[in-house]
Amino acid sequence: MGVQTQCLLAKEVVMAVQKVTDKEFIEIFQTSKSYREAAQRMGIEERSMMKRRRGIELKYKIALETVETAKNSIQRRPHLQTAHLHVPRLNLGVENGTVLVFSDAHFYPGLHSSVYKGLLWAIKELAPVAVIANGDVFDGATISRHPRIGWDSHPSVVEELKACEIAMGEIEETAKKARHNAKLIWPLGNHDARFENFLAANAPQYEHVKGFSLKDHFPAWTPCWSCWVNDETVVKHRFKGGIHAVHNNTLWSGKNMVTGHLHSLRVSPITDYNGVRYGVDSGTLADIDGPQFRDYLEENPTNWRSGFVVLTFYNGKLLMPELVMKFNNEAIEFRGQVHQV
Repeated sequence: MGVQTQCLLAKEVVMAVQKVTDKEFIEIFQTSKSYREAAQRMGIEERSMMKRRRGIELKYKIALETVETAKNSIQRRPHLQTAHLHVPRLNLGVENGTVLVFSDAHFYPGLHSSVYKGLLWAIKELAPVAVIANGDVFDGATISRHPRIGWDSHPSVVEELKACEIAMGEIEETAKKARHNAKLIWPLGNHDARFENFLAANAPQYEHVKGFSLKDHFPAWTPCWSCWVNDETVVKHRFKGGIHAVHNNTLWSGKNMVTGHLHSLRVSPITDYNGVRYGVDSGTLADIDGPQFRDYLEENPTNWRSGFVVLTFYNGKLLMPELVMKFNNEAIEFRGQVHQV
């Protein structure tokens, strides 16, 4: 095929693409089941269609997906379905003081772990400038996208919500008594997202109705995706996955990073030419053998630990993070001592 022929063919493709207006392109793309179907409806090659798609996305600052790709995207990342309801980044600007971070409480009706009681004790003792609930406060077992395990029984949504309201209310009250202006922050967790995702998928007409967002039930807590304690320390529910996630979180972010999700409760320092920074896992505020996890774990051992994290800042610098860990059902261990709670 000669150069002149190739140029003529390319010109014909461009002309064919231009016959479809931007408005028509968007409508056809979003109502087609697949890329192939969209290209066929427009009468152009798939490659040319995808090139124009990128141009339209940049021009209008939108993301275009076909019916199937949008569905698959939600299944892979269901927490993104209600992402627009949450502040992407919250900046605290803490230079000096203590910040307490707990995560993965999965609050269950009628149960308060020793670590939960230890958190209340630590708030009274340390008077933190902020308390951060780093995701998965709410469990949402009955509205999970995962199938039911046998004939297992879990609390209803309203029972779970009440348990969360009681526990978070007690943490809020304790924090405000210890320091009247203490900040209460809640980075979204993947389990927390189940509350809104289920409603968004099954009752989309009720968007913006009060009570249909999890944050409506906890007005004292500020929701976000990530909380930047200062320019060097980030708290968010999750980033990297796998056994080396804590190390990789700070390696790839270039910041001190505190995450939950993995329930491992540990600190992984990393040193390079920029100095020392820390990757931290904030563990789980629940008992690792609690009913929230019993059927899910199938009575297998797991590398989890019940506890939370104490972050201390001096002139903007994060000192070595400290772990508070469950000692037994009535006590916690912290700074080399056992404290009855």
